[in-house]
Amino acid sequence: MSAVQVWSVDPRTGKQREQVAVEATPEDVDRVVRAAHSARGALADRAVRAAFLRTAAELLDGAKDRLVAAADAETALGPARLTGELARTCFQLRAFAGIVDEGDFLGVIIDHPDDTATPPIPDLRRYKVPLGVVAVYSASNFPFAFSVPGGDTASALAAGCPVVVKAHPDHPATSELVAAVLGQAAAQHGIPQAVVGLVHGFEAGVELVKHPLIAAAGFTGSVRGGRALFDAAAARPVPIPFHGELGSLNPVVVTQEAAAERPEQIGTGLAGSMTLGVGQFCVKPGLVLAPAGPGGDELIASLAGAVKGAGEGVLLDHRMRDNFVAGVTDRAALPDVEAPVTPGAGDEHTVSPGFLTVPAAKLTEEGAHDLLLEECFGPVTVVARYEDEDEVTAVLSRLPGNLTATVHLSSREASGEGRGAEILAELTPLAGRVLVNGWPTGVAVAPAQHHGGPYPATTSTSTSVGGTAVERWLRPVTYQSTPEALLPPELRDDNPLGLPRRVDGTMER
Repeated sequence: MSAVQVWSVDPRTGKQREQVAVEATPEDVDRVVRAAHSARGALADRAVRAAFLRTAAELLDGAKDRLVAAADAETALGPARLTGELARTCFQLRAFAGIVDEGDFLGVIIDHPDDTATPPIPDLRRYKVPLGVVAVYSASNFPFAFSVPGGDTASALAAGCPVVVKAHPDHPATSELVAAVLGQAAAQHGIPQAVVGLVHGFEAGVELVKHPLIAAAGFTGSVRGGRALFDAAAARPVPIPFHGELGSLNPVVVTQEAAAERPEQIGTGLAGSMTLGVGQFCVKPGLVLAPAGPGGDELIASLAGAVKGAGEGVLLDHRMRDNFVAGVTDRAALPDVEAPVTPGAGDEHTVSPGFLTVPAAKLTEEGAHDLLLEECFGPVTVVARYEDEDEVTAVLSRLPGNLTATVHLSSREASGEGRGAEILAELTPLAGRVLVNGWPTGVAVAPAQHHGGPYPATTSTSTSVGGTAVERWLRPVTYQSTPEALLPPELRDDNPLGLPRRVDGTMER
């Protein structure tokens, strides 16, 4: 049986550009995973690990022009967007190198024996160790930041875990180029290039999550694909953690006072957020609760003017384009739904941004309008016009988990008067990141960041962005009454590695 070829495709034309790889067979997946498993010891030295991450950032930055050109040819995201994304990716690698150097992520805790406690406490020493080989499933809409060199890969390597990446079919050439750069960075530090493996093909992705040497998985993609892999991870003879980002509506609430105070600003801000990257961000605001009445009308007029000026765009592939056109057509056909700016097809390769409006009352009960509460990938949002606060509460009560939830308040409400705190309390159970008077597009790489949320936004409570993402690939282990000479260096009394740790209840740094 001949190998299935993997082609790079130009989304601007739909034409194949070049063959860049072949789909991995089960035997190929087994070989790559076993090579990664055999290489895990090379990541044990934290100093080497941190240096590797920094060199990876340096080499990626040095290859910027070549990588951005390759990614633009496969995604049509544009050089400016991709240059920024690559810079973010390099920053993230360097940030994880700093985390590795600091060592706080190891969570070292030492309790010396205490016979006076009830019950008596023996000598206990706890820290975290890497899980093993991590499977990473690349995202379509971020060929750098959520793909081969992205947050899942960077955080897993920081934890000391080799990775095997399942490349996304929308940017296979970019994936191959980036994997080669990471291999060069590993080689410079005497690390086997197998610490970052790469496979192509749908079946390879299925085989990957089933492989007995895969210890955990990270996924960014659709609810359907992510749930299938999540179920496969749970159905293994030895289930593994599956950290999946599946989908998000990212609701926005605009209060009556906010709409009256700054309707034009909110309308143009919403337009910029929902059309950014042709609406292909996982945190795109997909449902907006705006008041009926004059303030809401002005907001709608501002939104319409800004969206009309956004222009047509190219989605990542023609399958996504077809799904977008079908999705907005089905939604626009629902009773009482209007389209002040009609979203849909542009020319044969592009799409036009737009938005839909609907009375919020239509979303308060189960029915045909439930489709409006599902994510539609692309440059569209739904504005639900509410009559009173009870309708806002009723709609929010029907929403699934989200990555983000946003509220726009008036200056009076933001100062603590009115219902601001009440609305925040309603939004907090819905999302992992709650915003006030901002827009969710743009996920800062920072220690306090949380990019995750209740299901189906993610399948776990962890984050895929920010320093705490490293925690996904670690497990705690405690040594009890273990002679000093046998303890790992991280747990010895003399603290030879200079790690931050908690000793007998006191934090030492």
